[in-house]
Amino acid sequence: MSIHHAKPGEIIQLPLGSALQDSKTTTLVKTDSIELIRLVLPAGKEIPTHKAPGEITVQCLEGCIEFSTDGQTQKLTASQLLFLTPGAPHAVRALENSSLLVTLLLPEK
Repeated sequence: MSIHHAKPGEIIQLPLGSALQDSKTTTLVKTDSIELIRLVLPAGKEIPTHKAPGEITVQCLEGCIEFSTDGQTQKLTASQLLFLTPGAPHAVRALENSSLLVTLLLPEK
């Protein structure tokens, strides 16, 4: 089965609403320079400290998470967004069933 990535001009529904609890993380768009991922996290799920190779934004679409970076932990709720520089260590913990839009700018090869 091939993975479907959105094509240029294709509309993507971001918040999942009532389908959130039955959904999985999906890569929505992937090109040589950018990757968009809808990250689905059930309440209590943790992603341990890791780094991304490029600049990223993390937008909370629904739910509430704790986002840890740069020695601080802060809550990120629906409609809030944060930005990280390449290689910034960060961790995530879902306080509620949540979905996030992660945009990763990929370094040039």
